[in-house]
Amino acid sequence: MFHHGFGLSWLVVAAIVVVPFWRICTRVGYSPWLSLLIVVPLVNIGFVYFLAFSEWPSQMTSSGPGATTTSTPV
Repeated sequence: MFHHGFGLSWLVVAAIVVVPFWRICTRVGYSPWLSLLIVVPLVNIGFVYFLAFSEWPSQMTSSGPGATTTSTPV
C-alpha cells in the first residue's frame, strides 16, 4: 500500500533533470546553483523561460577600459 521507494526514485529523477541544467547554466554564464530551481513545481517553467529569453552573461560584450577584443581573419 505504501510505496517505500518513492523518495529514492524522486532523487534519481531530480538528478537526471538537474545535471543538464547545471551544465547549461554554467555554459551561459549563470550560477549553476540556479539549476536546482528546475525541481520546484511552477518555478521550473519560469526558469526555463528565463533561460530562453534572457541575455546570457557569456554573450554580453564589454566595452569598458579592460575589455579585450579578438578578431578573426577574413
